[in-house]
Amino acid sequence: MERTELEWLTHLIKCHDSELPTLRTLNSYYEGTQPLSYMAPELQHELQETVRQVVINWPRLVVDSVEERLDVEGFRFPGKASADEELWRIWQANDMDEQSQQGHLDSLVMGRAYVVVGSRAEDRETPLITVESPLDMYADHDPQTRAVRAAVKRWCEDSADGKADHATLYLPMATSWWVKQKGEWVETSRDDHEIGEAMVEVLANRPRLKRPDGVSELQDVIPLSDAACKIATDMMVSAEYHATPRRVAFGFGEEDFQDEQGRRVSAFSRIIGRMWATEKNRREDGADVIQFPEASLGNFHDTLKQLATLVASLAGLPPHFLGHATDNPASADAIRSAETRLVKRSERKQRRAGGTWERVCRKVIRIKTGSWDPDARALETLWRDASTPTVAQVADAAVKKFTAKIVPLRQTREDLGYTQAQIARMEDQDREAAEDAMQRILAGDLAALDTGPKPPQEQPAQPEPALD
Repeated sequence: MERTELEWLTHLIKCHDSELPTLRTLNSYYEGTQPLSYMAPELQHELQETVRQVVINWPRLVVDSVEERLDVEGFRFPGKASADEELWRIWQANDMDEQSQQGHLDSLVMGRAYVVVGSRAEDRETPLITVESPLDMYADHDPQTRAVRAAVKRWCEDSADGKADHATLYLPMATSWWVKQKGEWVETSRDDHEIGEAMVEVLANRPRLKRPDGVSELQDVIPLSDAACKIATDMMVSAEYHATPRRVAFGFGEEDFQDEQGRRVSAFSRIIGRMWATEKNRREDGADVIQFPEASLGNFHDTLKQLATLVASLAGLPPHFLGHATDNPASADAIRSAETRLVKRSERKQRRAGGTWERVCRKVIRIKTGSWDPDARALETLWRDASTPTVAQVADAAVKKFTAKIVPLRQTREDLGYTQAQIARMEDQDREAAEDAMQRILAGDLAALDTGPKPPQEQPAQPEPALD
C-alpha cells in the first residue's frame, strides 16, 4: 500500500524520535559531557561539591584520528587525466571543504550524516549542497535497491505565536515543506521536480547489509572510556582523602588548634594544614600527634594504562597516540609500522564515503543539466593520502617512478601531494616555459636547446714533478 505524503512525514518523524536518545548519548560522549558510570548515586550526591567528574575523552581522540585523514581533493571522470573543474567549482561554491569535514565527523560519532542536493533560484548553474546532522534528519531505504526512498529534515523556529516546528519531506518525485499548526502538519510549499530519486544521500560509517545507516565508531570504545573516567575520578577522590598524610592528635580540644596569630583554624585546615600552634606539650598534658603514611596512587595509574592499551588495540591507534612512550624514541619506520591499521581503516572509510560523494555529484549534474550523465556513473573521488610518510620518502619514490616512465608527470605531482589547483598552475608554467624556449629557438638562440646537463670538461694534463 502506497503511503501518502502526510503518512510518510508522520512515519519518518516517529522513527527519528525513537533514535534520538541514542544519537544524543553518542554525541555527548564525543563532547565529553556524558554522565559518570560505575559510581553509586549516594557517593555522587555526597561528593558533588567536592570532586567533579574527570573525563578522559578517548572517544574524541578515536574519532579525530580517523577524521583528520579524510580529505576530498576532487572528482575525476573516466578517461580523464585530471579532476573535473566544474564539479570542483560547485564543491567550493557550497563550502564543502568545511561541510564535508563536519559530515565525516558526525558519521563517525553517530553512525551517519546526510547530504541534501537542491537547486538555487538565483543561480541555476550552481546547485545547492548541504550536509545535515542525524539529530535533525532521518531517511528510509528501499529494501530492493537500498537507495533512499524518503527522508525528513526537522527544525524549530521562533514565530509570533512562540516556537513553530518545521519539516521538509524528500520523496523521489517531489520535495515539500511543512509546518505544524495546532498539532497538525500543514504543507506550505512544494517542488515537483519529478527526477525519480530523493535528493538525499546517506554518509554512513561502517554500513552493513542489514544496517545501511551504519554504526558509531565509538561503539567499542564507550565502555572502556566509562571505566577510565571512573578510575580517574576515584583517583581524585583518593587524592582528596588518602594521598594527603593522615594525622591523629591526642589530648587536644577544638580550641587548641590555632594559627600563628592565635586564631582558631577550620576543620579542613586542621586536616591538611602545614602548621599547628598549641600551648600543650607531651610531658605535662599528654598531648601527642602522629602521622600515618600517605596512600599510593600507583594502582590507578596501572589500571589507566591497561585501559589505554585496550582502546589502542580496538581502535587501531598507535600506542604513542594514547601517551605510551619509552625512554628510547621510536624510529620513523617504527612509527609508520604502528600506524598501519589506522591508515588502512582510513582508506576503507575513504572508499565508503567516496561512493556517497560520487552519487551526490551525479545528482548535482542532473539538476544542473536536466539529464543523467552516463559517464558520471564511473566517477572517481580523489582523496589525500591517508598515510603519514616523510617528504623525502614520497619525493624519492615519485621521482623514481617518473624516471622509469612508469607514471606521467601529472601523476607524479599528485603522488607528491599537490592539489589540483597547484598542479594546474605548474602545467601553465610548463607551457609558458616551453613557448618561451620555442621563441628563442626561432630567433636563432641555440642556447635554448641546451637544457640538459653538460658533460664534464677535460682538464689539461699536469707535468709530472721532476725527481731529485
